[in-house]
Amino acid sequence: MDQCIHFPDCGGCCYQDIPYSEQLAKKEREIADIIGQGETPDPGLFEGILHAADPYGYRNKMEYTFGDAFKDGPLALGMHKRKSRFDIVTADSCNIVHPDFNRILKATLDYFSERKIRFYHKFRHDGTLRHLLVRRGKNTGEILVSLVTASEGMTDEILNGWKDCLLKLDTQQKIVGILHTRNDSPADAVIDQGTDILYGQDFFTEKLMGLTFRITPFSFFQNNSDGAEILYGKVREYIGDVRGKTVFDLYSGTGTIAQIAAASSRETFGVELVPEAVKAAEENAGQNGMGNCRFLCGDVLKVLEELKEKPDVIIMDPPREGVHPKALGRILSYGVEHMIYVSCKPQNFGKELPSFFQNGYRIRKSCAVDMFPFTKNTEMITLLEKENAV
Repeated sequence: MDQCIHFPDCGGCCYQDIPYSEQLAKKEREIADIIGQGETPDPGLFEGILHAADPYGYRNKMEYTFGDAFKDGPLALGMHKRKSRFDIVTADSCNIVHPDFNRILKATLDYFSERKIRFYHKFRHDGTLRHLLVRRGKNTGEILVSLVTASEGMTDEILNGWKDCLLKLDTQQKIVGILHTRNDSPADAVIDQGTDILYGQDFFTEKLMGLTFRITPFSFFQNNSDGAEILYGKVREYIGDVRGKTVFDLYSGTGTIAQIAAASSRETFGVELVPEAVKAAEENAGQNGMGNCRFLCGDVLKVLEELKEKPDVIIMDPPREGVHPKALGRILSYGVEHMIYVSCKPQNFGKELPSFFQNGYRIRKSCAVDMFPFTKNTEMITLLEKENAV
């Protein structure tokens, strides 16, 4: 496939001009440096990087932004321009998303451009159009679309016209839900202050590892389904035999890892801050027959301080900023023999590694998974073991 036509203006990808094999080598060196803490890691504990099944069309979630390509220019919809806080690149030919995403983006932009509806200006705090959220289940062929706007300037007539516009598209996969989300917050972020269903349902489903997951608009789920199969397969390998054991899955999202562990554990507790994700995780576990899987909503530190059960194994998949130092201290205080750390920003995990070492842990095994080809991002999985573990 040719290099993306939006490169290098678009801020979404930075490695479009680097052959995929070189991207992998670069990322592998970076992870090896983190594992080795500046020294060459033991090849027995660093298993290298697992490549993407297909580096193109893999991304299953996009949060597009409305704006203009230049000051007072025509309406644009897509990604922020590289090194710009204001300008937007209309990314209607992106090569890391499914073609249906490009069709939905273009149809949405054309519809609102024709009606001269303004984008929300993040400094003047006026205008209407803010974001377009598109998500899909790669293995189910289901697509969920949500238009995020300010309340000002939006009517039922306009929304229904946009909905009908999307339903007329000749998409390869099926649009199962079209939503409208209100956001009057001054923050330049996708915030749900109320969501209405314009068509269909407010969720889509995806199948991974023989399990079915119901995913709502704003709950966390891996953005690369093929990559997630590779990632979770490695997590399952690192979990090992947990029969008769209690597992804590911290920052559990919609409960994917928790259910993988629950398939063989005595009981598994998932802890997640986002109520919407916890609700989806409970529904997913019920649908998949995981009666030994329980989900708790709240901040990890607070939940762990109140939870009376003690873990035998801890798995954590924190957000990009990593684990809060106080929460990490509480996690380490359990002294479990094995921990599995899934990191979507390995550099931050590297900063936390000294705390593990100081508490008697060593790296037993680690590997990287290239979940995000053509970007700098890499997922990393590390099995940490207590030095005195038998």
